Amino acid sequence: MGSTRNSALEEWMAEHGHSSNSLAEAVNQALEQVTGKPGGLDGSSVRDWKAGRVKWPKSATRAALESLTGLPIAALGFRKVPSLRPQEVADMKRRTLVGGIAAAVAAASSAPGTGQRRLGMSDVDRLQQRFAEIIASDHRHGGQLDIEQRASALAGQALNLQNAGGATQRVRSSLYASAAAFRSSAMWAAIDGRRFDTAMVHMREAQALAEMSGDQAIKFRIWSHAGTFYRHTGRPADGIAANDVARNLHLTRRDSLFASLGLARQGAIHGAAQDSTAARRSFGQAQDAMLRAGPSDERPAWMLAFYDQAELDSLALSAYLALGDYATAEFHGHRSLSALRPHMVRSQAITTTRLAHAQLAQKMPDVATATAMKVSAEAATQHARVTRMLQEFGAALRATAAGSSIVQTWNEHVATWRTPA
Repeated sequence: MGSTRNSALEEWMAEHGHSSNSLAEAVNQALEQVTGKPGGLDGSSVRDWKAGRVKWPKSATRAALESLTGLPIAALGFRKVPSLRPQEVADMKRRTLVGGIAAAVAAASSAPGTGQRRLGMSDVDRLQQRFAEIIASDHRHGGQLDIEQRASALAGQALNLQNAGGATQRVRSSLYASAAAFRSSAMWAAIDGRRFDTAMVHMREAQALAEMSGDQAIKFRIWSHAGTFYRHTGRPADGIAANDVARNLHLTRRDSLFASLGLARQGAIHGAAQDSTAARRSFGQAQDAMLRAGPSDERPAWMLAFYDQAELDSLALSAYLALGDYATAEFHGHRSLSALRPHMVRSQAITTTRLAHAQLAQKMPDVATATAMKVSAEAATQHARVTRMLQEFGAALRATAAGSSIVQTWNEHVATWRTPA
């Protein structure tokens, strides 16, 4: 009896542009992250998977595949096949034949249509659990390509469910909202990793999905992220326009916390545009709105996970640093770090680096260097935004304190990042 081809894996490879050789290489890299040792797979290994000759890879390989794709191993078409005795094989064949006949009869007698299963909110809940995992990964690591790829794959999985069975309008809207949420996380990871061309592609897809969902919260997230995208790419006028779309949603009139976030991000954009008056006004209004916001069970997990006083101060730090008001920037930096929740690892690295810049600009090289040295080696080398800011810090330090021992201290510290553990 021949093997059945693994069409799910083939479809995933086609969607993501992988050949057998390129997927083997990617899984080998993921294996090294999972086990600490490089993998030894090649194109023939993947061809065995596609042909169905290998139905259940080794445990480490399964973990690497799940890490790479962001999908459970079963969703990639792999199934564990138990070892059966000859009599059990015969029994299984008989049950398969009988079951196939019964299934055909049931399909023929079902209501008109495809006979597909009925989708429900439990399907949406499972996607939301995966979304929570993406959010947690983003707060720990931020900007990583694998986070972007996992979020993008999960967006596709959410859309594929639309064609998997019948559903109410509420379920379909929720599936579109889930797809938009995953795509917006892929967009944010690309922005954070400074992969701006890719971020633009994710942004367009996320905006279309959000419109189909009708979900105000996810619309807010996507347009607010779009404002941040334009701020990072030096287009503050476009940033304000995009952020205004988020701020004008009726959600911001219903919930002051959303209003506060929209105003705080507007303040950061005004800072990048060198509009000091508008920036100060926006942050004052953002603070007032935050103080008015009470607890709510209706806020989405992504909002509850990150937006608080620490994030507001972090955005203010960014704005005042851009405006050249370094003392005010330092104040907000210290206040942000004192309030950051432990899971906000990525935010801590960014805020610490910006604080070091604010201190150095005030002619405090010793203090600034001590602050910059608190950034972890992982963030300094693996997060594109932090890496760039620390490179700029080093250049500014050498210009400010040329020939001093503190420059030597910094150079020696940076060298440890490149030394294998």
